[in-house]
Parts: sequence; C-alpha cells; structure tokens
Amino acid sequence: MSKRFRECSLDQDYLLPPSLHDWVPENHLARFIAEVSEQLDLGQVHASYQTGDGRGLAAYHPLLMVRLLLYGYCVGRRSSRQIEKATHEDVAFRYLAANQHPDHDTIAAFRRRHVEALGNLFAQVLELCRAAGLVKVGAIAIDGTKMKANASREQTVRYGQLEDREERLQQRVREILEEAERADAEEDARYGRGRKEPDLPPELATVEGRLQKIREAKQRLEQEAAERTRVAEQEREQAGGHHRNRASKKRYQRGQQDIRKADPQINFTDPDSKIMRDPGLGAYVQGYNAQAGVDAQAQVIVMAEVMAQAADRSHLIPMIEAVRRELRAEPEVVLADAGYFSSEALEDERLRGCEVLVSPDGHRARTASGNAVVSNFARQPAAVRMREKLATEQGRRLYALRQAVVEPVFGQIKEARGIRRFLLRGLRAVRAEWRLIALTHNLLKLFRHPAPHPA
Repeated sequence: MSKRFRECSLDQDYLLPPSLHDWVPENHLARFIAEVSEQLDLGQVHASYQTGDGRGLAAYHPLLMVRLLLYGYCVGRRSSRQIEKATHEDVAFRYLAANQHPDHDTIAAFRRRHVEALGNLFAQVLELCRAAGLVKVGAIAIDGTKMKANASREQTVRYGQLEDREERLQQRVREILEEAERADAEEDARYGRGRKEPDLPPELATVEGRLQKIREAKQRLEQEAAERTRVAEQEREQAGGHHRNRASKKRYQRGQQDIRKADPQINFTDPDSKIMRDPGLGAYVQGYNAQAGVDAQAQVIVMAEVMAQAADRSHLIPMIEAVRRELRAEPEVVLADAGYFSSEALEDERLRGCEVLVSPDGHRARTASGNAVVSNFARQPAAVRMREKLATEQGRRLYALRQAVVEPVFGQIKEARGIRRFLLRGLRAVRAEWRLIALTHNLLKLFRHPAPHPA
C-alpha cells in the first residue's frame, strides 16, 4: 500500500472566504500591535484630514498606516519600500494592512506629514507601561548615543569654503552673462536688432541655484554665531560682568570670536546635523546626539530627546526636566554618565529635591607618562562632594545600575532592531522619529511582559 499525501494544489479554491485572523498565531506581535493601536488616541492625525473637500479617492485609514509603521519600527523594517513589499510578502504586515497595499510614496508621505503626531504617542504608550507595572519612577538612568543623520559627511563644508565657493560661482555667473551678451551682439549683427527676446543659457539657472544654497548656508551659520554671542553676553551680564566658571568664560570667548576665524561647519543635506565622534564605532559620523532616560525597573524608556551638540555636559538639567515632564513625577534618583558632570548644573536650584549621581572622573587629564592626574576641575567642591557620595555603599550600589540599565537599551535598538540611522531630516523631525523609536521599544517591553496585555 503506497503512502498517502495531503493535497497541495496551488489552484485549489476556498469554499468560504479566508479570515485575516487565521493568518497569524494568537500570541503574535502583530496581533498585539493591532490591539494596542485601537487604544491609542489618533485625534491629532485625524484632525489633519478635516480640512479636505471630500473629493478624490478615499485615503488609507490612519489606523492602518499607524499599525504598519509601529510594527515596522518594532521589527526594524522602517523603509517605506520595505513596508510596501512586506504587505505583499509578509503575513504579519498583510494582516495589519487588512490585505491592502499602500505604495511606498503613500507610506513615506504619511510618515512625513504625521511624524510629530506619531512621536506624541510616546506619552500614551508610557502610560500603558505604567499601568502594567513596568514603570516604578525609582532609579532613572540617562545617557546619550550617537545616531547617524540621513546625510553624508561629504556634504559638510566650513564657512571659509562657502565663501570660496560663493566667489567662484559669482565669477561663473559673470562669465555666463558676458558670453550671453557676446552671443546676442553677434546675432544682432547677423540678423538685425529686435528679432527675438534673448534666451539666457540653462546653465545660469543651475549656477544661480547653487549660489542661493551657499548664501542660505552662510546666513544660517552667521545667525547661529550671532545667537551664541547673544547668549554668552547675557550669561556674563547675569553674573555681574564676570564669568561664573571656566566653561562660562570659554563660551564667552567663542561667542566673541570672528566667524571667519571660528570657521564653523554646516551640512547641505541636513543643516541641523553635526559631525560627532561615535565611541561605539570609533569614528566620526554626521549625526545627532540621541538622549534617553530609562527606568531601572524594566528598562522602559521614560524620556527621549535629541540634541545637535555632541557633548552631554550641558544637557544634565534639560534631560532631568524632560524626565519630570514625561513622568509627571520626581524620580527618586537620577544616574548619569560621567559626560554629564557639571558643577554648575549640580548647584542649580532646578535640581533641588532630586538625588543625582554622576561621576566627576570621566575625563581625567594625563601626564606624558600616561598617569592620571587630578585637574582643577576634579577639585571643585561639587566634584569632591559627589565623589564622597559615590564612595558610600549605597552610592556604589546605585551607580553600578546605570550601565546595566541604559546600555542594553541602546544595544537592543541598534543591534537587535538594526536602527542606527534616522530616516528623516531636521532636528524637529528627527526628535519625533527618535520618540517613535523609543515608544516601539516600550511596546516590545509591554508585549513581552508576563502580565495580561491591555484589552
């Protein structure tokens, strides 16, 4: 007797229409994203459609688009082309798209149009995590990681280079116009004057367009330099005409420096991004400084901000205030990387009532033989007090949590999900995308939590 096999004909028709719910297992992440999406308030997204006139084809439902983006960010498939392809090839994406297939232009346009509204969902997801018991508002660890911008380092130039390019392009414009005038004169001599309106060479429009971009970049750098000067002078005036510390003096000196001597940089593709050193890569990247505050209870991100400055030192107070704003509560203790240490910040009244632990010994100076030496910076009263606090048993125990809390979060985002570069450009859009990345990290935490998922 021969072995029997099950039928596997690709031409087999269904007697009844298949259900979307038969496509994915009960405990699949896609089902969880669908359930959570139903709970989210998408009013800000819906409001943008109220101004339409009702004509044209019906748009894809915002809920469908949000599902696709949330799931795509969760599994590291953020490209609009990848998502479009996945709605045809991936069962989970096809399930969330309700067997519809928005094209990549539609997906990309939806993300650009609603990126701030999507970023604002961060607070709603954080509340879901809090309700599930994943957030305890105890120890909060803050740190930053360098994320590549959607821009190339090759498009970054200095102010002096902009001036050189501007001069060369101005010379080229003059040459083009002179060539056009000679051609017009030759045509007038050959055919007579007034035959037709002279046509300007197409190259002129291209050159003038490049010249305009250079002038806009120069103007932006000059405005930034003027703002730095204003802030430095205001800070000095508030201190009674003196410098409060060495950092304040350096900021004032930089503010007084001539822009040609300072020779700042700007990127043509994403002017808000800066060249920063990424310690993880051991190289310089065109990017942003992405900040995160992580709750020690379950590694839930409770704060997500983005800065265009590479150094963390001036960000301690803004980051702690952002934690308070997102949690609507005072954390018991904030654990910060040594790069955040600032005597000025620790003595600021805004940190009163907040226990902050941050090492003052992250950047010790070294002698020619390589031995560490204690600098004047490390001898400051705030540094001495912090060192004493960290030397206690409780201080050592708490501060040891910092690296174990925040570093794995960056590892999960960059390594597990493969998110190392922003897709959008400009500080405002990048900040919203970072919050979208953070909220999907929290959704994954909520999905894996043993407690029952929110219904």
